[in-house]
Amino acid sequence: MKKLLIFTLSYLLCAIFPCREVVALEDYNTVMKRDILSLFLAYPEHVTGVEKSAEGNVYVILKSGKKILYDDRKQKTHDEKLSNPDIQDMLEQPYPLNSIDDLPDVNFDPGRGRIYNLLHEVYGSNQGIIEKNLINCNGWQFNKQNGAAEALKLVLKDVNEASKTNAKIGGFVYPINGTYNYRYVSGTGRLSPHAFAIAIDVKSHPNDYWKWNTRSNGEKRMRAYPKELVEIFENHNFVWGGKWGHFDILHFEYRPEIILKARYFSTPIQESSTWHFGAPENEQVKEYINLIDNKLN
Repeated sequence: MKKLLIFTLSYLLCAIFPCREVVALEDYNTVMKRDILSLFLAYPEHVTGVEKSAEGNVYVILKSGKKILYDDRKQKTHDEKLSNPDIQDMLEQPYPLNSIDDLPDVNFDPGRGRIYNLLHEVYGSNQGIIEKNLINCNGWQFNKQNGAAEALKLVLKDVNEASKTNAKIGGFVYPINGTYNYRYVSGTGRLSPHAFAIAIDVKSHPNDYWKWNTRSNGEKRMRAYPKELVEIFENHNFVWGGKWGHFDILHFEYRPEIILKARYFSTPIQESSTWHFGAPENEQVKEYINLIDNKLN
């Protein structure tokens, strides 16, 4: 449960609210900085700054000047975090880069929550602009912004190469079920990631989707997927719906912020020498770290 608490009051609050998890301010700030650095790394042409208001609210600044709130400090159900996430909600659940043998808990869905102000900023503010950003990837349309289409091209290249030694891999991918489709997520008013042309559904199977079949059948389907195939997608910053409790096993989605946070910041805070321990070491990253420190310390 997410709570922003003043560290010096933590023991008092534990006594008053014993059923609530208390998060040390130091740990909260470390996670926040890691989340924001992950956004800088994932969207280098679009995320340009960070600021803290007089009231203590932290915002990520986009190239257009728009601001996205890091944490609205509201208690939310899982469904509320999906329908109206802030940055903290979106990055709260750590995506597992290791292979899994069982479906996660039903409400473990890292990457399924999306901040639409960010997606519109990066991939297109409306259908017409999104469609102008589409390019051909081996016969399929994908968004060229933020390296999405190039990432898909590399995925398909690696899939075709891997299929030469393991024919099973190609059998799970082809025929591809679809990429761009300007539509809404079924049963919601939220645009599908397919509407932004940043998702690909590979070969379909009746056990692929949580609304189509039971968790037991979904788990069998998930276990059948070649680990090498999933790794290929994840290596190019795609999350896999097979690692969601609300499983969507044919679905891969370009979400660099989710993958980069998992890749660089899997070390527990208590075992990290600095808040940015694990991040790449280069001049651009140093600039991001200094900017975050200067604005948030």
